Amino acid sequence: MSAVDLYAVMGNPIGHSLSPAIHTQFAEQTDQALDYRAMLVPVDGLADAIARFRAEGGRGLNITVPFKQEAYTLADRLTPRAQRAGAVNTLCFTPGQSVLGDTTDGVGLLTDLQQNLGLTLAARRVLVLGAGGAARGVLQPLLEAAPEALVIANRTAQRAEQLARTFSEFGPIDGIGIDALGRQAAFDVLINATSTSLGGAALELPDHLAAPGAVAYDMVYGARPTPFLEWAAAHGADLCADGLGMLVEQAAESFLLWRGVRPQTAPVISRLRAQLRAPYA
Repeated sequence: MSAVDLYAVMGNPIGHSLSPAIHTQFAEQTDQALDYRAMLVPVDGLADAIARFRAEGGRGLNITVPFKQEAYTLADRLTPRAQRAGAVNTLCFTPGQSVLGDTTDGVGLLTDLQQNLGLTLAARRVLVLGAGGAARGVLQPLLEAAPEALVIANRTAQRAEQLARTFSEFGPIDGIGIDALGRQAAFDVLINATSTSLGGAALELPDHLAAPGAVAYDMVYGARPTPFLEWAAAHGADLCADGLGMLVEQAAESFLLWRGVRPQTAPVISRLRAQLRAPYA
């Protein structure tokens, strides 16, 4: 019998994480021998937790809220996309080698938008709400999809402006304060990269923001539509989608990095969606 390799996701909180279920299904699909766990880490204890995990023979980690930017500083080597994002959600440990840090969030989002939802981003006006780690990880892939314009809107305008400068070489991008959205033309694609939906809160947004036929996407997922998606549906968005597909697709990219094989994501998304909805059926 082959040895079982150890992987985990670290975060705080972590009890809600679907990552163990996702990677267990990936392992079954691809006949990989691995044990994937969810690990609650004290907010000031990431470095120690990673060191213990490696000492126990851990082969790789996913990193989630609130540790993605700290994980960036703990990697010895970074992929170009992680270096640009300034955040890491995947760590790869190879015995005798340095720690590789990567971010798979952008690939996960783009795959979900373009392949699973059939969305074309080219020549579209795209709005990203929020300028934190979640936004940083997706801006380069979004710009590489050639939108007409991409606007980052954040409560603190300065953070959005700085982020826009960081990614300006990849395409037309601007950073503004959320309070300036009233002066913007409507958008074809609206992406909520803030954490407001985690707490059940709604953003205060102008009524005109969604163009006819717009797509609204919330990186948060759940059994029911988030407050942002409820707002979007009430204000003219034709398609509203949460981040479950992104979660599974970014996990598949991590799995590929670790194991050298890409699992099928569609059956995993379908199964998890059914499980989320089951209590309300």
